[in-house]
Amino acid sequence: MAHKSGFVSIVGSPNVGKSTLMNHLVGEKLSIVTAKAQTTRHRILGIVNEEDYQIVFSDTPGVINAAYKLHENMMEYVNASLQDADLVLFITDTQENEMNHKATLEKIKKLKVPVLCLINKIDLSNQEEVMEKALYWQNELPDALVFPISALHNFSIDAVWLKILSLIPENPPYYDKEEISDRPMRFFVSEIIRGKIFYLCQKEVPYSCQIEIEEFIEEENITRIRAIIIVERESQKGIVIGKGGEMLKKIGSSARFEIQKFLDKKVYLDTFVKVDKDWRSTEAKLKKYGY
Repeated sequence: MAHKSGFVSIVGSPNVGKSTLMNHLVGEKLSIVTAKAQTTRHRILGIVNEEDYQIVFSDTPGVINAAYKLHENMMEYVNASLQDADLVLFITDTQENEMNHKATLEKIKKLKVPVLCLINKIDLSNQEEVMEKALYWQNELPDALVFPISALHNFSIDAVWLKILSLIPENPPYYDKEEISDRPMRFFVSEIIRGKIFYLCQKEVPYSCQIEIEEFIEEENITRIRAIIIVERESQKGIVIGKGGEMLKKIGSSARFEIQKFLDKKVYLDTFVKVDKDWRSTEAKLKKYGY
């Protein structure tokens, strides 16, 4: 039997369930999942390996109109994922009436590769509304295959998975069969910490935070990590630290627990907060932080 390999890009508006779907398909929590929009900032690859296939899933930031230089860089990840995809999973949900970012929708319409249109969160709707959405998106994307799904409750994900397998081209593997991502462990540790800030902090603060892993020392029985939480203003630093350091302790404790599960090893986590003024708007600073 011939070996199959291909790149599957997951694209859609913010907060429609892209990261939840990615984590289900890959079987690992690689992407941050929160109720807040614009949580994903990078293009994150998740690799699924079996003897006769390798599927490289690409979770991308939500498609938005850029308000910061950071947003422009995020949109570059989306555009790149569309260019090199063998298959695109376009995700919408039952709450989205239309895709606000028309330019991206037009790019999807012009793609020469297969597109699966996944209408997520059907558990929050009724059958009539789901049928209306399915007809709307079939009209918008006439060449796409439409699947109503619930990524959270794993509904119809098996059908999507079988369709993906049938559409992936014959190729040798692109990555080592032991790999689950192209990102290093430091990246996932930083994402776990950032995810806890999204969960515990409010309003603009999580969007202004960036995590730098200053030290990542693997010893026989423990991994020692020193993480710097970078914010844009002194007022945000005060919020992340909290009264008597309580918020920073909550972030660190919650993150350490999840990092230990991810690494399957005891972890010592030290966290600090630093101000880097307007880092989201400065090209040089964005490059410094890996965007």
